Amino acid sequence: MMKNYIRGLGIAIVAVMAMGSVNTAQAEKIRIAGNFAVEHSSSKAMEIFKTELDNLTGGKLTADIFPAMQLGGAKENVDQVRSGAIMGTWIGISYLSRTVPELEAVSLPFAFANREQAFKVIDSGVGDLLNKKLAEKGFTTLGYMELGSRNVTNNVHPLKTIEDFKGLKIRMQPNETHLASFRSIGASPLPMGIKEVYSALQQGVLDGQENPFSIIATKRFNEVQKYLSDSGHFFDFIVVVASKKKFSKLSATNQDAVRTAMAKAIAWQRSKAADEDTASRDALIASGMQFDPISAEVRAQLKSATAGVVVDLKKKIGSDIIDAVLKELK
Repeated sequence: MMKNYIRGLGIAIVAVMAMGSVNTAQAEKIRIAGNFAVEHSSSKAMEIFKTELDNLTGGKLTADIFPAMQLGGAKENVDQVRSGAIMGTWIGISYLSRTVPELEAVSLPFAFANREQAFKVIDSGVGDLLNKKLAEKGFTTLGYMELGSRNVTNNVHPLKTIEDFKGLKIRMQPNETHLASFRSIGASPLPMGIKEVYSALQQGVLDGQENPFSIIATKRFNEVQKYLSDSGHFFDFIVVVASKKKFSKLSATNQDAVRTAMAKAIAWQRSKAADEDTASRDALIASGMQFDPISAEVRAQLKSATAGVVVDLKKKIGSDIIDAVLKELK
């Protein structure tokens, strides 16, 4: 009788272990990396995505999130997605513009009056066109968060007139439209990875840089910069992309779960971004930066000086998508 009990117990243990093996085999995990700081709203949104995905799939599909350049900088993350080393990344849209030049259509200088207008454009047919172009390069688009209006800081003088921009060595993202726009107003833009910027400012290699207030704050550029503006020369998006090949291997149910979870995370981030922007600006001023708003007159002069950039961009990527952007702006 004891032998039968032991035999039965052994069979039960094996059965439980087998069930555990099946459950483990059925569970899938995806990895998503980004270069934004842990405290940035986009990184917090990705944690919401992680929780939602786990809830929606009952733990059958989970996500590991790597913010703050844990798996490398923006370029490395894009390369990892393209190679299939990771499932996806959330990244400033400019870092994909060399792969998908059409993304520059939403980087027109001084085009967006506010965030509402910017999201009206990206959530329209314009976004659909961009998603198609991204798909052609091997990316599945999961949505767009707010990076925000980009503003110039520098260590030379306040920016009050168009002449104040002339000759300034300003770090820019690797986006040809961004670079061309600043050349057209007389500045000396330099493309550079974000992780190198702090030391370059500290050592005087750069006079300034441009970023949304939230990035200026989380990267602590106020420690090495004196003058702060609200130039708002570009409105920047964070695009969430996945490897098209890896995403297509997920079941239809899991694909839907990823999209649903990401939609909730993106909606949350957009709702927080405005408050984050204002709070970051106020914190930068409180830390000792001198804030000088750009007047409407000077902003109009800057827009006029960069008008040729839009003409040149039409020649580069075609007029269809730019016309679609301009139509939405009207």
